[in-house]
Amino acid sequence: MRISLHRSRPFAALCAAGALALTLGACSSSGSAADSAAPAPSSPAAASPASPATVADGPFGAACAAVPKDGAGSFSGMAKDPVATAASNNPLLSTLVAAVKQAGLVDTLNSAQNITVFAPTNDAFAKLPKADLDAVLADKAKLTKILTYHVAPDRLSPTALAGKHPSLEGADLTVNGAGQDFTVNDGAKVLCGNVQTANATVYIVDTVLMPTS
Repeated sequence: MRISLHRSRPFAALCAAGALALTLGACSSSGSAADSAAPAPSSPAAASPASPATVADGPFGAACAAVPKDGAGSFSGMAKDPVATAASNNPLLSTLVAAVKQAGLVDTLNSAQNITVFAPTNDAFAKLPKADLDAVLADKAKLTKILTYHVAPDRLSPTALAGKHPSLEGADLTVNGAGQDFTVNDGAKVLCGNVQTANATVYIVDTVLMPTS
């Protein structure tokens, strides 16, 4: 994939070395063979590149396999829509979408520019006791607080994801990890990351994040 910046020894130098045993004419005819027998010079370009598995150029994670291969809910389809609309087409996120609608945040999220959304799966919401989930869904102020805690005001690529980030709710989110292995607040695991929508980068997580304040 990389092209070495170092070439073999200049032809004249090779001929000079060959002249110790051969005539100049023999050097001219055998120079390429001698050059191919010599060990290749070491160079930074010849070193093995970092494994591509450590760099996420597109969506990554085991749960990405559950995303439709085509249509509005596919990765290419989601990239055309703003984030709340894109999430509504993803079968992993139907509970989140219902909560966003209940909180009246669809237009807020769709009109935001360059944000990052940590999107809990249906199974993440199912971890919550039903009574607690029902209570949150019935309390618009509390629901809004929780949902906005899942949104960072910057569009974070995988290389910029690790660290502390403010949320729209106000409290910080802390992401640990590297490459394609990340956790949020030391608990929520990124199941499918670096999903692009028209206005956001989405990291699908396995736990609902709760603000401390």
